[in-house]
Amino acid sequence: PNHRFATLLFPPAGLLLLMQSRDSALQKLIGVTFIGFYSILYVGGLIFLAVKTEVLFVEWPGSGLPTLTHRLAVTDYDSLEQHRSQQVVASTNRNGGNYWTSFRGPRGDGEYAEQDLNLDWAAHPPKLLWKQPVGGGYSSFVIAAGMAYTLEQRREEEALVAYDVNTGTELWANTWKAEFRQPPNLGGLGPRSTPLWHEGKVYALGALGELVCVSAVDGNTLWRTNALNESSTSVLQFACTASPLMVDDQLIVLTGHPAGKSGRGMVAYAPDTGERLWASITEKVAYATPTPSTLLGQKQLLVFSASHLIGIDEQTGKELWRFPWNVKYDNSIAQPVAISDHQVFISGGYGKGCALLEFSREGERWKVDQVWKNLFMKNKFTSSVFHDGHIYGLDETMLVCLEPNTGRKQWKEGRYGYGQIILTHGHIIVQCGNGDLALIKADPEEPVEIARIEALGGKTWNQPALADGRLLIRNHAKMACYDLRPE
Repeated sequence: PNHRFATLLFPPAGLLLLMQSRDSALQKLIGVTFIGFYSILYVGGLIFLAVKTEVLFVEWPGSGLPTLTHRLAVTDYDSLEQHRSQQVVASTNRNGGNYWTSFRGPRGDGEYAEQDLNLDWAAHPPKLLWKQPVGGGYSSFVIAAGMAYTLEQRREEEALVAYDVNTGTELWANTWKAEFRQPPNLGGLGPRSTPLWHEGKVYALGALGELVCVSAVDGNTLWRTNALNESSTSVLQFACTASPLMVDDQLIVLTGHPAGKSGRGMVAYAPDTGERLWASITEKVAYATPTPSTLLGQKQLLVFSASHLIGIDEQTGKELWRFPWNVKYDNSIAQPVAISDHQVFISGGYGKGCALLEFSREGERWKVDQVWKNLFMKNKFTSSVFHDGHIYGLDETMLVCLEPNTGRKQWKEGRYGYGQIILTHGHIIVQCGNGDLALIKADPEEPVEIARIEALGGKTWNQPALADGRLLIRNHAKMACYDLRPE
């Protein structure tokens, strides 16, 4: 009776008393079996109680299976609104360059080379300038003239918001009715794409296709349209995710799934008026932002559809070539990486892997060959970077270095979750999937993690942004600014 009662209260204690009892071997075997099954129910009950009392939270980190965490990155609208009501916009010096003005930096390749940075995080950790609530979504920041711009979900509205980089003070917000919702295991709530700054204007594409152009200074609307309706396309499963891109004074936007003969998955607009210049791609597009590239002397955009990587003439929208590439669920998210003027690296998660493509041409005829393909790099929600003859990226949740000519894996180390990376001065800054920041030396011989700091807390899939030596990061709940300028 003693060990049975102890088992109900605390199974390990019951097991200990059972082993010390005078019961027969058969009785002990039956008892151990019962305690094993009961322990499963016991632990499940404790977890249920912890979740109900919000001691623990259920989170979907991107692996397809839920995990338990004590820090959940969920938008707290009450805290956000209270914080906004207490802010006072002061006249501050917002001088700054126009460097990180598009998704993943000035060239869209995730590399920062504007100025020297503090990369000795072990001795001199990055200084936190400010941290505060933010609206929901997976948007990153663009930064120009001392102001940072991002997309947020604020209750039933999407908001294009401008912040003072120095203080985090909200300067203006341009809002519209839109609310894209998915179950937590499929991404959850909010806009996905990142705004674009260009010549004093900010362009943003909402999750449901709302395309706006506003004044960068005051947020006043200059023009707007719905890119899905205008291009006869329906919204993708995970919404409009690709960020707007400016190429040769043309605003390039990916839309969705074309409906009928008039539907187009890619549209170029006049940036000043919103007039449609050309439209291309008659098939369902994917989620990666188009990548500008020059291959064999031809300027073009590298665009993923649901089933192919396609080269598009950036002036006319004409298709130049295509290569079959389909990621499970049509989830091509990682951007291509140009290795040379005739080689491109591509990667995908969900078990797809990576490949190196080689290009050749005779006149207007293009040929695309696959040099190699393997499973060593599976970029899921992130894109790789290229440095000093090697490719660095997150293979699911671990950092990997590849030799591009052969696809050989140099090393695979660390646990960083489904995060994002920035390359700078021979180092990789990892925005980890749990909100941490890590700094790793980009060395093909071995990975050297210099430091890792707690930065945000909770699931973080948003791409960091870096300009004027300040690193801006965010997730669904918090945003922060770290000073990386040298001491």
